[in-house]
Amino acid sequence: MATVAAGYLPILLFLGVALVLSAVFVFLPMVVARMTGAHQPHPDKLSEYECGFPAFEDSRGQFDVRFYLVAILFIIFDLEAAFLFPWAVSLGEIGWVGWAAMMVFLAELIIGYIYVWKKGALEWE
Repeated sequence: MATVAAGYLPILLFLGVALVLSAVFVFLPMVVARMTGAHQPHPDKLSEYECGFPAFEDSRGQFDVRFYLVAILFIIFDLEAAFLFPWAVSLGEIGWVGWAAMMVFLAELIIGYIYVWKKGALEWE
């Protein structure tokens, strides 16, 4: 029975150290802020610092779904460019099979782009 408990001792030590360190990293900055006076609100601390003027509306307002569609399309075509660079560098080594695979990949992306364009996802009103 003692050997089974001894097998769990490193795990319990690791868990204990992790809990202590996480508590220190969470609560120590709060204690230091209270002791140094950094927690006291002041109008200058609460003023807008990024754009220089107050927000027009609530910062938790909802975005139009088209914003997310355009963002996803950007990521897709950005990844396409990320795939094109290594393909272009290794084209001499991968030969015609690699070239054909990339042409199939690009054809699929072009078909998807045409589909999105026809659906009107790129129109911003």
